[in-house]
Amino acid sequence: MSEKGRAALFFGPGKQMEITELPVPDPEAGALVVKITRANICGSDLHIWRGDGWLGAMARPDGRVIGHEMTGYVHSLGEGVTTDWAGQSLAEGDRVVYQYFAPCMHCRTCVRHMPAACPHSFKVLRGKPNKFPYFRGAYADYFYVTPQMAVYKVPDKVTDTMVAGVNCALAQVVYGLERVHVNVGDNVVIQGAGGLGVYATAVAKQRGAGKVIVVDGIDDRLDLARRMGADDIVDFRVHDTPEARILQVKELTGGYGADVVCELVGRSQVIPEGLRMLGLGGRYLEIGTFYPGSPVEIDAGGLVTSNLRIEAVAAYDAVSLHNSVQFLERNLETLPLDQMLVDYSLEDINSAFEDQDAGKVTRASIVM
Repeated sequence: MSEKGRAALFFGPGKQMEITELPVPDPEAGALVVKITRANICGSDLHIWRGDGWLGAMARPDGRVIGHEMTGYVHSLGEGVTTDWAGQSLAEGDRVVYQYFAPCMHCRTCVRHMPAACPHSFKVLRGKPNKFPYFRGAYADYFYVTPQMAVYKVPDKVTDTMVAGVNCALAQVVYGLERVHVNVGDNVVIQGAGGLGVYATAVAKQRGAGKVIVVDGIDDRLDLARRMGADDIVDFRVHDTPEARILQVKELTGGYGADVVCELVGRSQVIPEGLRMLGLGGRYLEIGTFYPGSPVEIDAGGLVTSNLRIEAVAAYDAVSLHNSVQFLERNLETLPLDQMLVDYSLEDINSAFEDQDAGKVTRASIVM
């Protein structure tokens, strides 16, 4: 274990991340070590970086490696690992995607077929950077994949740029849109055209949505949403109040309102507005605001009289990760999957966070 790798340590909101070196672990039986090639900045990473809600408590004086949306290739395999979770042979050097969390598969939640809600999933991300397995986050040269984390080979034609967002943003919306049963003919509103939103736009269209309406106000994001399949845009610079945006959605859906609205902004303040965009019997998908400590006022009577349903999703299952890889392979020639990222070096990680937080880029990506 004499080999070393770089890692960016996070010390808390408002503090600069610092690059350090950590020992590269030898994988235990059933595990593997991945050499990361690309790691994106997800909206949830921004929440941690800002210290939103209770997330400031994630800081530690000795630092921690954060980040989770990534891809890479197999650096080393533990004893017994010969295939990925789809049964394809796996060897050192193979490009892979993998879950960054580890459902235990034994608790009440897991055995009731809800591994995405396993209360033990994120324990693997905790721990001191000077304790095995050292590499617990994406902003580093390596990542330790435990035996509980689903792992899949990446098809040759799917580039790292395309696949880097699979193990969070894309798998998350694939799972979430399944949970709210987006069906043929449904009118779907996407609140926010960041990484989650543009993926959700494409996935909703492929599930047969009749109309996908995207709400945002940044030109680059709106342009990308159109190219990912958005039928209509609600620009919040033009429709600059909740009432105006709700009215526009109603008009675009023939006065009925949406069948499904997805909160992918990451700000709880938009939830009441999104609920009012729904038609009778509509379904609301909450993904963006993942941290406790973000209360909003909701008209409970409005939920009841309109027969609305709310689904909240914090992770995804192994099947959704595999389906996401196949989604990319199917859409290589038809969607701008290589045009969502802006590259930064690991040494420039602080600038990458600042730029994405300021809305200068849709998705910053750290290239190792």
